[in-house]
Amino acid sequence: MPVLTAGSDLSAARAAMILVHGRGASARDILSLAAQWQAPGMAFLAPQAAGNTWYPNRFTAPVASNEPWLGSALATLDGLAAQVEAARIPSERLLLLGFSQGGCLALEYGARHPRRFGGLIGLSAGLIENGDQPRTYAGSLDGAPVLLGCSDVDFHIPLERVERTAQVLAQLGAEVDKRIYRNMDHTINGDELAAVQHLIDRVLAG
Repeated sequence: MPVLTAGSDLSAARAAMILVHGRGASARDILSLAAQWQAPGMAFLAPQAAGNTWYPNRFTAPVASNEPWLGSALATLDGLAAQVEAARIPSERLLLLGFSQGGCLALEYGARHPRRFGGLIGLSAGLIENGDQPRTYAGSLDGAPVLLGCSDVDFHIPLERVERTAQVLAQLGAEVDKRIYRNMDHTINGDELAAVQHLIDRVLAG
């Protein structure tokens, strides 16, 4: 499946962001967010899921029920991260951002491949695990900033799963910024966009 790009060419970029779309959406949809930020020298990469869906069942379903699609999706992110590294952009200047199903995927990738990312951003998202069988993760995020934004009444993302995600990522050594918005729809708001801009500024400042 294609990977859409915006911003600087990866070969000349100082930093990179991988953007992961939600279920039923597209790489073009999520890549349009790049126009909201001031990010000179940043390469934006947005992979497209086959059929506009990364995995078939909810992120709270037993993990095995989402295989092999989940493993393939995580491999897609890993391949893009490897391309960024090959362009001599260290993980400290790589941000992973996703919304809804794409946010769950981005957070899960960060938890399974922990290192000092420039930022992990899960908007209306949580870690992918069966609710009554929590996963265990190893390694360290080494102070990587994590932004979690979600409504307190999101039909797709239970608030307790956002709380659980914040706890797990903090235990892995992340610097977690959790923002819960009252009565918000399943969407992205201006405060979240501003918080992402702050992370971009930090990364580009070195």
